[in-house]
Amino acid sequence: MTADSLAADLAGKPDALSALARRFPRWDPYAALPALLDEEPAAVRFLALGPARRACEVAATRLRRAGIGASADPSTSAEAPPAGAETLVVAVTLGDGQRELCTVLDRYVGRSPVVVLAPDADAVVARYADLLVPLHTGEVRTGTGCRAYQHALALLLLLGHRLGAPVGGSGNFPGLLLRVAHAVGSLLERAPQWVPETARVLDSPTGVHLVAPAERTASAAQGVQVLRRGPVRPAYEAETGEWSHTDRHLAAVTDYKALLFAGSSYDQRFAEHLGQLRGTFVAVGSTPDRERVPGAAATLRYPGDTDPDVSLLTEPVVAELLAAHWWAHAGD
Repeated sequence: MTADSLAADLAGKPDALSALARRFPRWDPYAALPALLDEEPAAVRFLALGPARRACEVAATRLRRAGIGASADPSTSAEAPPAGAETLVVAVTLGDGQRELCTVLDRYVGRSPVVVLAPDADAVVARYADLLVPLHTGEVRTGTGCRAYQHALALLLLLGHRLGAPVGGSGNFPGLLLRVAHAVGSLLERAPQWVPETARVLDSPTGVHLVAPAERTASAAQGVQVLRRGPVRPAYEAETGEWSHTDRHLAAVTDYKALLFAGSSYDQRFAEHLGQLRGTFVAVGSTPDRERVPGAAATLRYPGDTDPDVSLLTEPVVAELLAAHWWAHAGD
């Protein structure tokens, strides 16, 4: 795993997403779901680790909005909610964490219907699946899970919709994938212009903080994971509204640099408080009722960034490209 292989995986994101979109409608990953469920599940339990679990949290939150009991738990959790035909279990791996998933799924096999999302059918955890959903990421060269995370999150959104969650910004799933592919392609095409300057602005001996709205903290978590795994940089996540009550204290005593995934009603408060503490941030995407977040050292926009679903699936690539840049220039 190298900086070059990470850059190559990121460069292949638009084509991989477009290829996934073209699989529909001939391929329906959840066609067998009705056969697994006698009726609407009384509960849905998502199980995963790391960024995969945060993607599961997005799906669980949307299901709860629809009145369906859903939780997203670490697959290492010692909690053992009752198994039964009325509980749908959804296990997600981006390639790692399979040992832990296998351990927890032993509680459910033969007792609850189990759906597994995994990179491919050869994954060890696939043998626990009543319904296996391959992520179809294409050939990848690194273990950072960048493409796997994006595809898993997209397919979890589709699963949520099939189970009754709100559709979100696009009821046309293949169309959403193509819009995201276009947005990611735009960021990649312009990367030589924005990546070096953004990396310079956010460079700090104390690390970088990724701040996102409550509905999209999964984006921050994915960015943090790649920054830690690739260039091995200190990286931390925070929720925008909560930031003023938690991370604000760090900004008072460190060279605080933040990547803000915009879109929270608390963007302006974050900007004002960080400005008072002489911190620096770069904003990604649009903010409510404004084109830009006031006080940002730079603003990075991309096609479709006013659609929360497009943002959710697109914006992690900003942190991933920064990770590839810092990794390639480590020691310079």
